[in-house]
Amino acid sequence: MKKYLFSCLLLMLPPVLWNLLLASKLPPAFQPEYFNRSVPGFLLYTENSMRFLLFGITALIPLELNTRIQKTGLAIYAGGLLLYAASWLLLIYVAHSGWSLSMAGFSAPAWTPLLWLGGIILMARRFSITLSFSRWYILIPAVLFLLAHITHTLLVYLQLFPPAAQ
Repeated sequence: MKKYLFSCLLLMLPPVLWNLLLASKLPPAFQPEYFNRSVPGFLLYTENSMRFLLFGITALIPLELNTRIQKTGLAIYAGGLLLYAASWLLLIYVAHSGWSLSMAGFSAPAWTPLLWLGGIILMARRFSITLSFSRWYILIPAVLFLLAHITHTLLVYLQLFPPAAQ
Protein backbone atom coordinates (compact mmCIF):
# COMPACT_ATOMS: atom_id res chain seq x y z
CA MET A 1 0.00 0.00 0.00
CA LYS A 2 2.90 2.36 0.74
CA LYS A 3 3.97 2.31 -2.92
CA TYR A 4 0.59 3.75 -3.90
CA LEU A 5 0.59 6.38 -1.16
CA PHE A 6 3.96 7.79 -2.23
CA SER A 7 3.17 7.92 -5.90
CA CYS A 8 2.91 10.77 -8.37
CA LEU A 9 -0.80 10.75 -7.57
CA LEU A 10 0.15 12.98 -4.63
CA LEU A 11 1.19 15.60 -7.17
CA MET A 12 -2.28 15.55 -8.70
CA LEU A 13 -3.90 16.45 -5.38
CA PRO A 14 -2.94 20.18 -5.15
CA PRO A 15 -4.69 21.07 -8.44
CA VAL A 16 -7.73 19.00 -7.42
CA LEU A 17 -7.92 20.72 -4.02
CA TRP A 18 -7.46 24.11 -5.69
CA ASN A 19 -10.38 23.29 -8.00
CA LEU A 20 -12.60 22.09 -5.17
CA LEU A 21 -11.91 25.13 -3.00
CA LEU A 22 -12.03 27.90 -5.61
CA ALA A 23 -14.06 26.80 -8.65
CA SER A 24 -17.21 28.41 -7.29
CA LYS A 25 -15.38 31.76 -7.03
CA LEU A 26 -14.50 31.87 -10.73
CA PRO A 27 -16.55 34.14 -13.02
CA PRO A 28 -19.93 32.84 -14.24
CA ALA A 29 -18.51 31.68 -17.59
CA PHE A 30 -16.49 29.05 -15.71
CA GLN A 31 -19.39 27.64 -13.74
CA PRO A 32 -20.48 24.17 -14.93
CA GLU A 33 -23.95 25.24 -16.05
CA TYR A 34 -22.38 27.64 -18.57
CA PHE A 35 -18.92 26.15 -19.11
CA ASN A 36 -20.21 22.73 -20.20
CA ARG A 37 -23.44 23.91 -21.82
CA SER A 38 -22.67 23.89 -25.51
CA VAL A 39 -19.46 21.88 -25.71
CA PRO A 40 -19.68 18.73 -27.85
CA GLY A 41 -20.15 15.54 -25.85
CA PHE A 42 -17.15 13.79 -27.42
CA LEU A 43 -14.92 16.62 -26.23
CA LEU A 44 -16.21 16.41 -22.66
CA TYR A 45 -15.87 12.63 -22.77
CA THR A 46 -12.28 12.84 -24.02
CA GLU A 47 -11.35 15.49 -21.46
CA ASN A 48 -12.84 13.61 -18.52
CA SER A 49 -11.70 10.13 -19.53
CA MET A 50 -8.11 11.33 -20.06
CA ARG A 51 -8.24 13.14 -16.71
CA PHE A 52 -9.39 9.91 -15.05
CA LEU A 53 -6.70 7.90 -16.86
CA LEU A 54 -4.01 10.35 -15.74
CA PHE A 55 -5.06 9.85 -12.13
CA GLY A 56 -4.81 6.10 -12.55
CA ILE A 57 -1.42 6.22 -14.25
CA THR A 58 0.10 8.62 -11.72
CA ALA A 59 -1.04 6.28 -8.92
CA LEU A 60 1.22 3.62 -10.46
CA ILE A 61 4.31 5.85 -10.74
CA PRO A 62 6.46 6.07 -7.61
CA LEU A 63 7.33 9.57 -6.47
CA GLU A 64 11.11 9.56 -6.68
CA LEU A 65 13.76 12.25 -6.95
CA ASN A 66 16.84 10.16 -7.75
CA THR A 67 17.98 11.72 -11.01
CA ARG A 68 18.72 15.21 -12.25
CA ILE A 69 15.77 14.95 -14.69
CA GLN A 70 13.40 14.03 -11.84
CA LYS A 71 14.62 16.99 -9.78
CA THR A 72 14.18 19.26 -12.79
CA GLY A 73 10.70 17.79 -13.20
CA LEU A 74 9.87 18.71 -9.61
CA ALA A 75 11.02 22.30 -10.20
CA ILE A 76 8.92 22.54 -13.39
CA TYR A 77 5.96 21.01 -11.55
CA ALA A 78 6.28 23.56 -8.70
CA GLY A 79 6.62 26.50 -11.09
CA GLY A 80 3.71 25.25 -13.17
CA LEU A 81 1.57 24.84 -10.09
CA LEU A 82 2.31 28.44 -9.06
CA LEU A 83 1.39 29.72 -12.53
CA TYR A 84 -1.76 27.59 -12.49
CA ALA A 85 -2.78 29.09 -9.14
CA ALA A 86 -1.95 32.60 -10.36
CA SER A 87 -4.08 32.10 -13.48
CA TRP A 88 -7.07 31.29 -11.28
CA LEU A 89 -6.44 34.16 -8.88
CA LEU A 90 -6.29 36.65 -11.74
CA LEU A 91 -9.63 35.39 -13.08
CA ILE A 92 -11.17 35.57 -9.62
CA TYR A 93 -9.83 38.91 -8.40
CA VAL A 94 -9.35 40.88 -11.63
CA ALA A 95 -11.99 39.25 -13.82
CA HIS A 96 -12.55 42.37 -15.91
CA SER A 97 -8.88 43.12 -16.60
CA GLY A 98 -7.44 43.05 -20.10
CA TRP A 99 -5.54 39.87 -19.20
CA SER A 100 -8.56 37.99 -17.86
CA LEU A 101 -10.68 39.00 -20.87
CA SER A 102 -7.98 38.06 -23.37
CA MET A 103 -7.91 34.61 -24.95
CA ALA A 104 -4.58 33.83 -23.25
CA GLY A 105 -5.77 34.96 -19.81
CA PHE A 106 -9.19 33.37 -20.01
CA SER A 107 -7.70 30.05 -21.09
CA ALA A 108 -4.66 30.13 -18.76
CA PRO A 109 -6.18 27.61 -16.29
CA ALA A 110 -6.48 25.21 -19.25
CA TRP A 111 -2.96 25.57 -20.65
CA THR A 112 -0.88 26.05 -17.48
CA PRO A 113 -1.39 22.36 -16.55
CA LEU A 114 0.99 21.72 -19.43
CA LEU A 115 3.76 22.81 -17.07
CA TRP A 116 2.86 20.88 -13.94
CA LEU A 117 1.91 17.79 -15.94
CA GLY A 118 5.18 18.13 -17.83
CA GLY A 119 7.00 18.15 -14.51
CA ILE A 120 5.24 14.94 -13.47
CA ILE A 121 6.13 13.34 -16.80
CA LEU A 122 9.79 14.21 -16.26
CA MET A 123 9.68 12.64 -12.78
CA ALA A 124 8.20 9.40 -14.15
CA ARG A 125 10.78 6.63 -14.63
CA ARG A 126 9.02 3.41 -13.79
CA PHE A 127 5.81 1.81 -12.56
CA SER A 128 5.45 0.45 -9.05
CA ILE A 129 3.96 -2.72 -10.53
CA THR A 130 5.51 -5.29 -12.84
CA LEU A 131 4.86 -3.56 -16.12
CA SER A 132 7.39 -2.22 -18.58
CA PHE A 133 7.51 1.57 -18.46
CA SER A 134 7.55 4.15 -21.20
CA ARG A 135 6.88 7.86 -20.75
CA TRP A 136 4.48 7.51 -23.69
CA TYR A 137 2.03 5.82 -21.29
CA ILE A 138 1.57 9.11 -19.45
CA LEU A 139 2.50 11.50 -22.26
CA ILE A 140 -0.27 10.43 -24.65
CA PRO A 141 -3.16 10.79 -22.14
CA ALA A 142 -1.65 14.08 -20.93
CA VAL A 143 -1.52 15.49 -24.46
CA LEU A 144 -5.06 14.30 -25.23
CA PHE A 145 -6.34 15.76 -21.95
CA LEU A 146 -4.64 19.09 -22.59
CA LEU A 147 -5.89 19.29 -26.18
CA ALA A 148 -9.46 18.58 -25.05
CA HIS A 149 -9.24 20.88 -22.01
CA ILE A 150 -7.78 23.80 -23.96
CA THR A 151 -10.22 23.30 -26.87
CA HIS A 152 -13.13 23.20 -24.40
CA THR A 153 -12.01 26.47 -22.82
CA LEU A 154 -11.40 28.16 -26.17
CA LEU A 155 -14.86 27.15 -27.40
CA VAL A 156 -16.38 28.81 -24.33
CA TYR A 157 -14.21 31.90 -24.88
CA LEU A 158 -15.29 32.14 -28.51
CA GLN A 159 -18.95 31.88 -27.47
CA LEU A 160 -18.44 34.79 -25.09
CA PHE A 161 -16.27 36.86 -27.42
CA PRO A 162 -17.01 35.83 -31.02
CA PRO A 163 -14.55 37.11 -33.59
CA ALA A 164 -15.79 40.14 -35.52
CA ALA A 165 -17.44 39.26 -38.81
CA GLN A 166 -15.17 40.06 -41.74
